[in-house]
Amino acid sequence: MTDPVNLIVLSLVLPLVAFVMNFVLGNRPNARECSTVVIATILFGVVGLLASSVFDGQRPELFVSEMLPGFSIAFSVEPLGMIFALVASGLWILTTIYGAGYMRGHHEKHQTRFFGCFALAIFAAIAAAFSSNLFTMFVAYELMTVSTYPLVTHHGTAEAKSGGRIYLGILLSTSIAFFMMAIAWTWSLCGTLDFKQGGILNVPYEAGEISTLALGVLLGLFAFGIGKAALMPMHRWLPAAMVAPTPVSALLHAVAVVKVGVFSLLKVVVYIFGIDLLQATGVNLWLAYVAGFTIVVASIIAMTKDNLKARLAYSTIGQLAYISLGAALATPDSVIGGGMHIVMHAVGKITLFFCAGAIYVAAHKKNISDMAGLGRQMPWTFGAFLVASVSIIGLPPGGGAWSKWFLAVGTAETHQYALTAALMISSLLNIAYLVPIPIQAFLKPRPDRDSNHDSDHSHDHGEAPLACVIPLVITATLSIVLFFAAEPIYQALLPIVSE
Repeated sequence: MTDPVNLIVLSLVLPLVAFVMNFVLGNRPNARECSTVVIATILFGVVGLLASSVFDGQRPELFVSEMLPGFSIAFSVEPLGMIFALVASGLWILTTIYGAGYMRGHHEKHQTRFFGCFALAIFAAIAAAFSSNLFTMFVAYELMTVSTYPLVTHHGTAEAKSGGRIYLGILLSTSIAFFMMAIAWTWSLCGTLDFKQGGILNVPYEAGEISTLALGVLLGLFAFGIGKAALMPMHRWLPAAMVAPTPVSALLHAVAVVKVGVFSLLKVVVYIFGIDLLQATGVNLWLAYVAGFTIVVASIIAMTKDNLKARLAYSTIGQLAYISLGAALATPDSVIGGGMHIVMHAVGKITLFFCAGAIYVAAHKKNISDMAGLGRQMPWTFGAFLVASVSIIGLPPGGGAWSKWFLAVGTAETHQYALTAALMISSLLNIAYLVPIPIQAFLKPRPDRDSNHDSDHSHDHGEAPLACVIPLVITATLSIVLFFAAEPIYQALLPIVSE
């Protein structure tokens, strides 16, 4: 079973087993959730075994089926996909534990459906990570959208249904109108959809089959067709999806959904266009400035939001644009910085959403203005929030310091100093909208009376249930560990920018 091909099969099958087991054990919550944690742990171990061979230079492949000539479901594991799979499978374990604590602590209904759809989303993430061609990636991308729709509309309220319609409408319309068109255009030019080191569009461009202008248009179709990357103006689905329970928000922002978007864009740049072609033609620079615009504007909007999840949602839009910027700059350092930020942002942002959910479960607070003094009753939660904020800002000893460093180097290498300024301004804005939250929680006094309750009993709460607190402490710790363990990630990603 240690054969790499068998490990690919097992990686794809295990989330589907978890999906089935959730419904088989639906009437036995303890067994249901324990089985999911066990399967998630096994999946992480399997992906880890596969990673050892991939990082040693192997590129295992699995062919499943050919739908039409040239349109096949097939998998091939390379370093960028391997990194994404490790993030998704590893955080699935912690998100399941956290989800159990949150869903029970908040007495949520339809928990079996929730955990079942969650497992299906992880399957889509692994399938996208290991996809060997654009068609397989597209199928996994669409499955991710459909499988997460019930999670977004979980509460079944009018607000949840409205948010779900925006979520589904934007993501499906962009993928069908733009992503599918980009795939068809690529097929007509290259006669293949396979991902290839150095890109597959070099030959048709050198043969004069596509002009520089058309190449830029094709890049735009990919950039805006992959709506999960949340580049403005295709970003509205992400704040709309905040009507979902907080564990879903963690899935959306850290584990799977948005990461599928930026991962797909990064993979298209590296393996379809190729960074050499983009550097030679310069058709990527407009996309870099769209990403820079998104970074700054999303950060400014985040500052205006009093609702904690809404603030974190716009923070995510800005942080995703860092990864899109890394892809668009198309230098080895920027691409590696984008790949590293997939990891750093995932760990930091999932911590922030875990904290938001823990605050809601324990104190029933959603708005930042109501959180004064909560830190003395929830020190672990707000301490973790501060640690994760440091990483998101890009300051040592947070892991985000390294990914943002390489992105800044990419802007300097391409002499795009306006984009360097955008990164610096955004980091200052990150400080402005994140750091005051734990500061007021620890340093400001609690109000004499909780205006949202008839009595002062809400003042007597402590931390959220341990199932909520333990995962956020672990992920906050990982945010620091990644600062000291960045070298292996850098070395793992180096082959994707080497011919």
